[in-house]
Amino acid sequence: MGVELEFEKPVIELKKKIKELREITEHANVDLTSEVEKLEARLKNLEDEIYLNLKPWDRVQIARHPQRPTTLDYVEHLFEGFFECHGDRYFGDDESIVGGVAIYKGLPVTIIGHQRGKDTKENIRRNFGMPHPEGYRKALRLMKQAEKFNRPVICFIDTKGAYPGKAAEERGQSEAIAKNLFEMAGLTVPTISIVIGEGGSGGALALGVTNHILMLENSTYSVISPEGAAALLWKDAGLAKRAAETMRITANDLKELGIIDEIIPEVKGGAHKDIAAQAKFIDQALKESLQQLLDIPKSEIVQHRYEKYRTIGSISFS
Repeated sequence: MGVELEFEKPVIELKKKIKELREITEHANVDLTSEVEKLEARLKNLEDEIYLNLKPWDRVQIARHPQRPTTLDYVEHLFEGFFECHGDRYFGDDESIVGGVAIYKGLPVTIIGHQRGKDTKENIRRNFGMPHPEGYRKALRLMKQAEKFNRPVICFIDTKGAYPGKAAEERGQSEAIAKNLFEMAGLTVPTISIVIGEGGSGGALALGVTNHILMLENSTYSVISPEGAAALLWKDAGLAKRAAETMRITANDLKELGIIDEIIPEVKGGAHKDIAAQAKFIDQALKESLQQLLDIPKSEIVQHRYEKYRTIGSISFS
C-alpha cells in the first residue's frame, strides 16, 4: 500500500473493511454481499465528501506525495521521441532538471522540467528536485536553442525551491535564477509552464516566466513553503498548516489572483492514483494552450507575455 495521508485515513480504513468482508465471502462461504454494497456506497459518499472539500494543507500533502508523477512520467505519456540533453557547458550536469527535444502531436518542442526521485537513492542523485545553478543554466541553454530553431518551450514545475547550499551559492545560484527570469521574459517562441507538484520560490519561478501557466488542481505555487512562512511569521515551523490556510497557494487562489491561466483537473485523490488518466487531462489543456499561442504572430509573443505579467495584481476601482 502507498503512503497514507492524514486526511485519507477514514477512506483507507473503510477500504480495508470492504476488503475483509469480500475475503470472508470468498473463503468462508458466507454471503456478505449486501453489507459490502452498503459499505461501497458509504465509501463513495465519504470520498466525495473528503476529496471535494480539500483544505489547503490537504493539497500541500498531495502535492508532496512521494508517488506523485514527475516530469519524466508525463514526458513518457505525452510526447514522442524524447531526446534528453545534458550539461550547462560551464560546470556540469544537474539531474534535478531534465530537458530535451521531443515531438508533441507532430510538432517539435523543447521540454524542460524539475525532476524528483521516486526512492531515496534516486532522490539523492537528483538532489530531491532542488536545482543547482548549473541546472538553471542547462535550462536556459535549451530555451535559447529552442528559440534558435523556433520550437515552443514546455516547462514542468515541481520543486521545493533552488538548492540553498554553500557550493550552489559559490557557483552563482542567484545570478543563474535571475538570468533565467530575464531571458525567459524575452523569448520569441511560445512558452508554457505546468505546475505539477510543488512550485516553490525562485527555484520554481526560474521555469515559470511563460506565456501561459497551467496548474494541476492539487499543486501549490508560492514564494515560500508553508513551513518557511510559519517560521518567519510566528517563529514556529510547526504552524505550517495555519500558514497554508492564509498564503493562498492553491490553484483556485492563484487563478482568482490572475497568476495562473488554467486549472487542470486531477483524478480523484490526486495524480498519483492514475498517471495515465492524469496525463490525458494535461494533454487536453496543453493542446488547447499551445494552439492559442501558435495563433499569435511571432512578432507579438513577447508583448503577449509582457501583458500577462503587467496585469497580475492589478486592482480595479469602480
